[in-house]
Amino acid sequence: MKIKKFRAVDSQQAMRQIRAEVGPDASILTCYQVPEGIEFVVAVDAPSLQQLPSAAVDVSAPARQKIDSAKVAGPDADMNTLRQELGSMRALLESHMQRLVPREGDAVRIAGMAMDSLSQQGFSEQLQQRLKALLPESAQEQDWQLALDAIETLRKACYDLQLRVLEHVARDKACVYQDRACHGESCPLAAGFYDRLPAARAEAVSRRWLSHEVIRDISSRHTICPYYLSQELAKWSDVFVGDCNYYFDMSALMYAYTVINEWRVTVLVDEAHNLVDRARGMYTASLDSRALVEARDVAPRSLRKTFDRCWEVWHRSYRDQIEPYRIHEVIPEDLLKSLQRLVSQITDHLSEKPAGNDGLLMRFYFEAMLFIRLAESLGDHSLFDVTVDDPTDPTTETTLTIRNILPAPFLANRFRAAISTTLFSATLSPVDYFKDMLGLPETAQFLEVAAPFKAEQLQVQIDTKISTRYDDRPRSVTPICQRIATQYTARPGNYLAFFSSYAYLQHVHDAFQRSHPSITTVAQRSGMSEQERASFLSSFTDTSAHIGFCVLGGAFGEGIDLPGNRLVGAFITTLGLPAKTPVNEEIMRRMQVRFGRGYDYAYFYPGLQKVIQAAGRVIRTETDTGVLMLLDDRYARSEAIRMMPGWWEISGMA
Repeated sequence: MKIKKFRAVDSQQAMRQIRAEVGPDASILTCYQVPEGIEFVVAVDAPSLQQLPSAAVDVSAPARQKIDSAKVAGPDADMNTLRQELGSMRALLESHMQRLVPREGDAVRIAGMAMDSLSQQGFSEQLQQRLKALLPESAQEQDWQLALDAIETLRKACYDLQLRVLEHVARDKACVYQDRACHGESCPLAAGFYDRLPAARAEAVSRRWLSHEVIRDISSRHTICPYYLSQELAKWSDVFVGDCNYYFDMSALMYAYTVINEWRVTVLVDEAHNLVDRARGMYTASLDSRALVEARDVAPRSLRKTFDRCWEVWHRSYRDQIEPYRIHEVIPEDLLKSLQRLVSQITDHLSEKPAGNDGLLMRFYFEAMLFIRLAESLGDHSLFDVTVDDPTDPTTETTLTIRNILPAPFLANRFRAAISTTLFSATLSPVDYFKDMLGLPETAQFLEVAAPFKAEQLQVQIDTKISTRYDDRPRSVTPICQRIATQYTARPGNYLAFFSSYAYLQHVHDAFQRSHPSITTVAQRSGMSEQERASFLSSFTDTSAHIGFCVLGGAFGEGIDLPGNRLVGAFITTLGLPAKTPVNEEIMRRMQVRFGRGYDYAYFYPGLQKVIQAAGRVIRTETDTGVLMLLDDRYARSEAIRMMPGWWEISGMA
C-alpha cells in the first residue's frame, strides 16, 4: 500500500483531485483540518476496503458543509471524524495491524412484544425503503436463534418482505488462524483477498440468512478471511446483527456506512442500560510510556529522533508528579504537538514502506491517533489523568489517559443519524439519568411495559439488621452466612449469592464452608474462561441443590437464564455502589455541577441497576417462583424502594 496526501480548500475540490488521480475506488485513510483547508491521506495502489461506487463516495452538499466548517476539536464534526474512522479501519487491514478486539455486547433478547411495538410505529414502511437493524451480539454465546425469531416476526409484519440478514461476530471469534498476522505474508486467507472477494461476495449475496456459520463456510470454499468478508457484506444486508460498538464507537463501521451512503437506519439496542459504561470505554484512550519506548526500539532509524524528542517532552511534563495518580486540567500543548508530529511522520513512513512494520509500532500508531483525536475534543465530558508507577523513580513508567465520563456529546450524533432508535432494558430508570448520560433527544419517549410476572411469584425480603458498608463488612460475615443457611434449609435448591468484590466474596465463602460444610457451594473466581463460566452454569440443574457465590455486576449478574428449579432464590449483600476512587469522586463532582445529582449519577443509580439486574435472574418465566433477600439496611430507604420494579412487593423486613 502506497499513501499520498491531497490538500484542497474544501472537500469538494479534494474529492475531484482524488478521483482524477486515483479513481472512484480510492481508499481515504484520514481527513484533517489544516491551515490551507482540508488534507486527505489516500491509499493509491490498494483496492478500497469499501469498494464504494463513485456516487456513494461523493459527499452530499449538507455533509460537505459539515466538513468545510467543522473543527476537528468538536464531537459534532461528523464527516471529518467519519473519514478518520474509516481510515483507521482500512489502515488496520492494509497496514497489517491487528487492533485490540472490542468488548462484546450482551445477549440478544428481542421479544415479540417489542417487535409488535415497532410495527405499530410504522416500522414496516421503513423496512420497505431500506431497513438496517442493529442488534447486540452476545458476549458469552451467540444466541442467534432469538435474533432470528425476532426477525421472523418482522418479516411477517412486513408482508413477507425478503430480508438479507447478517450476523457479524468479533474478529477473535471469526479468525481461522489465531496465531497469524492480518496480511498476506502471514495469513493465507489475507493473501489475494481482493482477488477472491468478488466470487465469495456473489455467493454470499445469493443467500438470505448469513449466520456466522454460513459466512465461515463460504469463506472456506473461497479461501478468504471470514471476518473481512462479513465486514464487506454489511453493505449488502438489510439486517445487521452485531455488537453495539459497530454503530456507536469512534471507528464505527455501520455508522460510517450510514452517513456516507445516506442509509435509512433503525437501531435496536438490547440491554441498553450497559450503553453508558460501554460508551465510556469507546471514547477513552490511553498511552503509556512503555509502549512509546517499545515502538521506538522497533521503528526505522528515520523515526527514532522524533520518538526521542517525544519521550523527552513526555518525561519532562510529568517528572514532578509525586502522586501515583492525578487528574490534570489540560494536556500540555508541547506534548500534544510532539505526538502529532510523531504520528505525521509515521504516516509518511507508511506511505513509502507499508510492509514489514512491526506490530508494536503499528499498535502505538493507532493508539496515538485515537489519543490525539480525543485530545482535540477534550471537555468536561472527559478526564485527563496521569498514572505514575513509582513516583520516587525518575525513570518510572507513566500512563496518560483521556477517560470519558459522559458519553452524551459523542452519542448524540449517532442517535441523530438514525431514523429511529429503540433501547430495550429492564433497568432504564430513572429516565432523566439515561437521557443525560446518553444524549437522548428531548423528544425521546419512554415506554414501561407491564411485567408478565405477579408479586406472589417472588418473595422479597430486606434484612435491616445487616450493614455491608465497607467498615462493617467484617461484622457482616456471620449474619450473612446464617441468613443464607436458614433460607437454604427452609427451601433446599439452587441459589446465587452476590457480593461487591472478589475479596468480600471469598471471605464470606470461606466462612460459610467452615460453618456449614454439608451445603454444597461453587464460587466464581476472577478471570474465568468462557468454558469455566459455562461449567459453572451447567452445575445448576433441575435436580441439583447448591449455592453459587458470585460478584455483583459480573458475568452471572445479568444475561443468564436459569428458569424453573435451576434457580429458586438470590441473596444480594450490597447496593452495588462503585468503589470510592479519585475517578468516581471526580465524576460525582462534575455530575453535580452539570446536573445537580452528583452522588446519584456517580454511585447510587449505577449500583442499584446492578442489583435489579442480578435480582432478575430468579424469575425468568410466568411459572417460576422464588425468593430474593436484600441483605443491607439501606435497601429499606425510600429512594432505593422507588427504583425497584413495580411488580415487586416487599413481604417482610427483618
